[in-house]
Amino acid sequence: MADETNLPSLTTLEYIPYIDDAGQLPDIFQGKIGVYAIFDQNKSLQFVGYSRDIYLSLKQHLVRQPEQCYWVKGQTIERPNRTVLENIENAWIAENGSLPIGNGENKEIWTQPINVKDIMTPEEQINYQNPANDELAQIKVIKNVARRVEAEILKVLESRGLQMQLRFNPKLKEEGLLDLKS
Repeated sequence: MADETNLPSLTTLEYIPYIDDAGQLPDIFQGKIGVYAIFDQNKSLQFVGYSRDIYLSLKQHLVRQPEQCYWVKGQTIERPNRTVLENIENAWIAENGSLPIGNGENKEIWTQPINVKDIMTPEEQINYQNPANDELAQIKVIKNVARRVEAEILKVLESRGLQMQLRFNPKLKEEGLLDLKS
């Protein structure tokens, strides 16, 4: 456990596989408050964050950035304390020597729902912008784009051996957003 006087060094923490041999995320973080660091396949730091439930946050990051989430390190604390969490987060970023890509200008793709409007194919854009389409037709197009992107993400995660069920929020798909249902 960490507190204000005992800030753990990132290098002293053990790398934990993001997806274990059973195809699951590290359940030691389930329901735990703390700070976590996400690493790519080469153990290069990609993102540092903190959460009231590290496990749920790890699930969201995996869906948003499946190619960047291979290893994780984490430090839990007993009670929520934003100051302690921010101090650990800042210390780990400083220890890294540079701002991780996910904490800089790309923070939004790590922390916000996937906006499928940004990744429409040219054909999907034409269908979406068709002047003959009413609002319902546009919603149908955007939901189909969301389904396509969701299927692509799930295929990548399945190829990585993920065995857990992931449920996306169906209401957000109508808005062109993909996020896991909490």
